[in-house]
Amino acid sequence: MTDQTPPDLAAQPKLDIRIIPVTPLQQNTSLVWSRDTMEGVFIDPGGETDRLMAAAEQFGVRIIAVWLTHGHLDHAGAATAIKERTGCPIIGPHKDDQYLLDDIEAQGAKYGMADGKNVQPDKYLDEGDTLQLGQETFHVTHCPGHTPGHVVIYHTSGQLAFVGDVLFKGSIGRTDFPKGNHQQLIDSITKNLWPLGPNMRFVPGHGPMSTFGEERQSNAFVSDFALKGN
Repeated sequence: MTDQTPPDLAAQPKLDIRIIPVTPLQQNTSLVWSRDTMEGVFIDPGGETDRLMAAAEQFGVRIIAVWLTHGHLDHAGAATAIKERTGCPIIGPHKDDQYLLDDIEAQGAKYGMADGKNVQPDKYLDEGDTLQLGQETFHVTHCPGHTPGHVVIYHTSGQLAFVGDVLFKGSIGRTDFPKGNHQQLIDSITKNLWPLGPNMRFVPGHGPMSTFGEERQSNAFVSDFALKGN
């Protein structure tokens, strides 16, 4: 298991996190838990259910929810299996991604990831919603573009965001899928994410972490320089 602990959140006395890349697409699944209650959530469990549950057991975490940023197979494929094992609810993404959640099994058959199951969330997420884990509050912003129902989940005092496939270190999410929209994605990043501040670190759906400030300086797609004049 890859053990990445973002220092900004790890420094918080109430929360802990491990980032676990899963599936052949190496999607970053985050295991986040309250140190007070040892209750935790999986954010974007894309697959390898046994491995994810073993990680929760290793750290002594009881899974109380699955949080999804969007409906693609590699982010939501294990959500239903985790719910079946733990009885926990699946929360998110926005309702506009239900068409993707209904197609996980078909997509898995096409791409050789046959253990994914279709997903019916217990609750959808929308702009301004909040999520609770122990005494800590996470906030939700709707960031369409990569998919129409994509959301970003962030922890303000921990200075950490879970951005799914909206933004990556040095890149942005694909918009060439059906219902993708490039300008909508740019607007989601600049209007919803940048105001959270340059020190906000983020866990992307794939690859290494970065900060919003770093991407505003160097990202070829959404840096201030790249967007100058747009």
